[in-house]
Amino acid sequence: MRPVYLDNNATTRPDPDAVAAMLPYLAEHFGNPSSAHAFGAASREGMRKAREQVAALIGARAGDEIVFTSGGTEGDNTAIHAGLAANPGRNEIVVSAVEHPAILTLVKRLESEGRIKAHVVPVLPCGCLDRERYRAALSERVALVSIMWANNETGIVFPVEALAEEAKAVGAVFHTDAVQAAGRAPIALAGGAIDLLSLSAHKLHGPKGIGALYVRRGVKLTPLIAGGKQERARRAGTENVPGIVGFGKAAEIAARRMRGDAARMRSLRDRLESGILGRVRDAAALGAAAERQPNTSAIVFAEAEAEAVATLLAREAIAVSTGAACSAGSAAPSHVLAAMKIAMAEKFGAVRFSLSRDTDDDDVDRVLAVLPDIVAGLRPAAPAPRRREVAYA
Repeated sequence: MRPVYLDNNATTRPDPDAVAAMLPYLAEHFGNPSSAHAFGAASREGMRKAREQVAALIGARAGDEIVFTSGGTEGDNTAIHAGLAANPGRNEIVVSAVEHPAILTLVKRLESEGRIKAHVVPVLPCGCLDRERYRAALSERVALVSIMWANNETGIVFPVEALAEEAKAVGAVFHTDAVQAAGRAPIALAGGAIDLLSLSAHKLHGPKGIGALYVRRGVKLTPLIAGGKQERARRAGTENVPGIVGFGKAAEIAARRMRGDAARMRSLRDRLESGILGRVRDAAALGAAAERQPNTSAIVFAEAEAEAVATLLAREAIAVSTGAACSAGSAAPSHVLAAMKIAMAEKFGAVRFSLSRDTDDDDVDRVLAVLPDIVAGLRPAAPAPRRREVAYA
């Protein structure tokens, strides 16, 4: 059986061209980019080009607004500390209830230490942000607002440009975790109200261990990692030059292919989703009525544990997820599903199918061929099963 990989919100296959771009910087161009000689100059030039490529992907004005990090988690942590430092007279932070653990864990720790007051804005059953509660949380005491661009478990997209405008009206710094959006949806930051944006290469067919934080000109960034003067004194430590170059190439490819890939993924996602709901009774696609990333579908099956469904799919060489990979192995229910307050999802969990530009019709057909029997085998026997539709906004 050919393996089917539908866990692309956890990580994507590195593009061969991105890997090829990295190789010279692992062997020939090995110089430290901080060195003044020719070996260092070659590394600096590779980084300069990559910085421009990443800036172009997200519509930043110039490469100097890009700070390379180790990934999305470091970018998120840096943004939170930077937002607090930029507003020393304020001690409140606004986040959504469905943020990535890279945000929520740090915010919870800061609050437990008495350093901040956190406003955790709930979501509606559709997974959308409760805009009334968001506006109520904003005040001149708020130093930072951090709302993700797209949720990693459901794919639901938040209107971050509008949310940023509302945050700026009270003088708060606005950050968005765009790890699941960058490379999959158009982003145009120049002239907007977003101050800080995190992204990660391995979510857009680049290498792991490298990411970036967009820092709008005029926003002061306090380094999270202290030391040397790398990254214009905004992030210390010798740069991961091969990873940065691979990131740049992956960003360039994503920018070129984005619209076509998004349309194709949406078509495949919709065929997969409708095929599942048409073949499996008492199943629901979470957030189906909301705006979602084109590659993501989170489906809950009544009377069938999501973890068991994923395990049996894996035996058929089909890779999916039951939530964020960062939470894999945890016995606790998904905080995203809990926040949506859908009883069936909270009880049984949801299976996340996340596609990429590598996904094809054969992959969808394989899932549709085996999934109905897997779910039926997990459900308790009923004397007279009755088919009914289950739908949630």
